[in-house]
Amino acid sequence: MRKYVLFYRVSTKKQGESGLGLEAQQRDISIFLDTYSDTPYRILSEYTSIHSGSNIEDCPKFQEAIKACKCNNATLLIAKVDRLSRKVSVFSRVIEEIDVKVAVMPNADKFQLHIYAALAEQERDFISKRTKAALKEAKARGVKLGGIREGHDKMILAKREAAVARAEKLRPLVTELLKNHKSYSALARTLSSVNADGKKWQTTQAKRLLDRLSLTL
Repeated sequence: MRKYVLFYRVSTKKQGESGLGLEAQQRDISIFLDTYSDTPYRILSEYTSIHSGSNIEDCPKFQEAIKACKCNNATLLIAKVDRLSRKVSVFSRVIEEIDVKVAVMPNADKFQLHIYAALAEQERDFISKRTKAALKEAKARGVKLGGIREGHDKMILAKREAAVARAEKLRPLVTELLKNHKSYSALARTLSSVNADGKKWQTTQAKRLLDRLSLTL
């Protein structure tokens, strides 16, 4: 029976929380298991890492996954080559120590995976150099880099004006509520209970509302 240890990796906490990167990896691995895997098979464990691929060896989840494969004579299953590591040296060492399968390259052997990892590393290095060169050229032409995009100030102003307009609509209600509410939290609770659209007010939002209306408790 083929035994698998599944390993997923995203680079940032935001990607992990959104689930977008993980969902794609889970989909690819599911396709591999349903279509290309030896049968029967067994999934021993799954590891999900939020860690940069450039220093994956410092990741505890990565180390646990490798150890699980060695202890159980299992195959490490990943969605794509770069989900394991972005360094060909690390990837090559891993595929020499344990059996590795890449979902999107289901029939690739160790030699092919090594070549692909090396080519991917070269491509990333070239893209990095090309980006730096383009930025240097743009700066030499007088292009302002990293500045606020055109229209940004207008957008911020429009949002502020819209917030003030919404607050003004609530002025009569808030003025009446202030007669009996002496804390922001109490005001927030009452606004939540009388709000027709079901919005739940927070204490900080109640305070900000009073600030916009120039009202005080």
